[in-house]
Amino acid sequence: MTSPSLRQPCPPGACICGRERLEQCPANAQRILLLTRQEEKRLLERLENLKDLDDLHRLQLRLYDQLGIRLSIAPGHNEVRTMRGIVIELAEQPGLCRKTRQAIPAAIRRGLERNPEVAYRLLDVHDLLRDA
Repeated sequence: MTSPSLRQPCPPGACICGRERLEQCPANAQRILLLTRQEEKRLLERLENLKDLDDLHRLQLRLYDQLGIRLSIAPGHNEVRTMRGIVIELAEQPGLCRKTRQAIPAAIRRGLERNPEVAYRLLDVHDLLRDA
C-alpha cells in the first residue's frame, strides 16, 4: 500500500503557509498537504465550471470535509455591482499556500462570471433580490 502524495514544500521565504507548524498538529490538520499542485489545478478547474448554487455549496462542503478549508462566500457590505462585490474568504489555516489562498477566490469569481445565474441565486439567498 502506498502513502498518498503530499504537496511539495514552498521555497524558503517564498510563502507564509506555516507548513512547519503542521508537524506538531494531529494528522487531521495535516490533510491540507494532500492538495498537491496537480489536485489544485483540478480543483480550480472545477470551481471555474460551477453549474449552480447547490454545486458551489457542495464544493464548499467537500473542501472542508476533505482538506479542512473553510470557505465563506457572501455579498459584500456595500453595493454589489460586479463579482468583486462578492466577498470570498478562506479561513486562516496552516499549510494553505499563499498562491492557493489567492487562486481559489479568483477561480470562484471566474466561475460566477461564466455563470451569472449562480451569483444571482447567491444574492437571492441573502435577500438582496427578493420582492418586498
